[in-house]
Amino acid sequence: MAWLVLQCLPGQIQRVALHRVVCDGAVNRCMPLLTQIAAEPQAQRMDPHPLWHDLPMLQPQSLLEQAFASGEIQTECTERGATTVFALAVGSPVLLEVQSAGPLTNSDRDWLSDLFQVYSNVVSLLDYGEKDTLTELLNRKTFDVSFIKAAAGLDAAPFKMLAAERRQSAEARGAWLAVLDIDHFKKVNDTYGHLIGDEVLLLVARIMRSCFRYSDQLYRFGGEEFVVLMRCDGEADALCVLERLRTTIAQYRFPQVGTITASIGVTQVFHNDIPSQAFGRADEAVYYAKSHGRNQVHSYQQLVAQGELVEHVNEGMDVDLF
Repeated sequence: MAWLVLQCLPGQIQRVALHRVVCDGAVNRCMPLLTQIAAEPQAQRMDPHPLWHDLPMLQPQSLLEQAFASGEIQTECTERGATTVFALAVGSPVLLEVQSAGPLTNSDRDWLSDLFQVYSNVVSLLDYGEKDTLTELLNRKTFDVSFIKAAAGLDAAPFKMLAAERRQSAEARGAWLAVLDIDHFKKVNDTYGHLIGDEVLLLVARIMRSCFRYSDQLYRFGGEEFVVLMRCDGEADALCVLERLRTTIAQYRFPQVGTITASIGVTQVFHNDIPSQAFGRADEAVYYAKSHGRNQVHSYQQLVAQGELVEHVNEGMDVDLF
C-alpha cells in the first residue's frame, strides 16, 4: 500500500508509514509495520520479532494518538512540510502516516482515505477470521497452516538423524510448540461462574502477551487450553521463557479467584513435522506435569531422554518420496 501511495502521488509524498496499534487493557502500544521513503526503492520493514515491552507506547497528544482516539484525520504543518495521519474509526488498529512537502489537498486526502478504507477492511476481515472472540488470541483453525509453514522452513538435517542424535542437536533459531492448560479450571467455573472464568481466561491471555515476542504465535484452542508456537535458540531458552510464564501466572492475583496455576508441556518442532503429532508430544508433557503435581513445565524431549516417556517416531517422515 505504501508503494501505491508514492506511485500515485509522485513528488508530493515524501514518506509513508504504516503502524499497528496493539491494545492491552488501558495500555496502547504502537508497532511500526513498514516505512517507504520516496527516494528509496525498498520499503524499510521493522523488526519482525519485537518483545511486547519493547513496542513504543502510543504517546499522548501525538498525531498518532489523536488519530487513534478520534478516528479522524490529523494534520501537523511545519517548515519542513506536513504530516497527516489517517484512522478510519475510534480505536482503529492500523494507522497510515503520510509526510508530504506541503498540506495535502482535499482531493488527495479523500483519495488516500478511500484507499486506506479498502486496506483496513481487508485487515479487519483477516483479524476477524483468525482471532478467538473472547481472548483475541489466534484461533484453532489458523494453527495448522502456520505450523506447516514453520516446520517446512526448518533445516531438514536434524530430522534425518536417529531419534537419539536429534535430541543432541541444538538447532539455531528452531521452532518450539508449547501447550498450556490451566489447572483445576473447571473448579473456577463451578465455584465462581462462567463470567469470572472468562475473566481468568482474558487475564491469562494478557499475561501470555507480556511474556512473549509480538511475533510469537499465541493461540486459544478452546476451554482452558492455550498453545504457543515460537522461535528459540534452543531447548534451554524455550524452557526459560515458559518457566517465566508459569511463574507469572502463579504469582498473579486474579480478582475474586485469587491464585491459579498452569501446567505446560513443550516439544521441539522438526522439519516437515505434522501439527497433530507435535501437539500430541507437547500434550503428553502436559499430562505428565498434571499427573506429577501440576504447576510445572516439562519438555517432551527431556522426558523421553530420562525414560519417563516413550518416544513415538513416525518413520514414514524420514523417507524421501519422489
